[in-house]
Amino acid sequence: LSVVRNRTFDEIAVGETAAIQRTLTAEDIQLFAVLSGDVNPQHLDPEFAASTRFHGVIAHGMLGGALISAVLGTRLPGPGTVYL
Repeated sequence: LSVVRNRTFDEIAVGETAAIQRTLTAEDIQLFAVLSGDVNPQHLDPEFAASTRFHGVIAHGMLGGALISAVLGTRLPGPGTVYL
């Protein structure tokens, strides 16, 4: 993990952006299922998931929310930021 520094609102300019890039793996989805308790077969069972409108396993929606929280809490504005 790297050290992150918070930025005040005065230090943030209109139009600034921040991003993280992550390759999501089946293990990530499985670990999130264990952590969250959401063991819906849509997320974990390839055979079941293939028969759904998504045609395969999909990540939990809240995993996306967690990644947004990671950007806000580590990049822009940074530490101390809480995503409500």
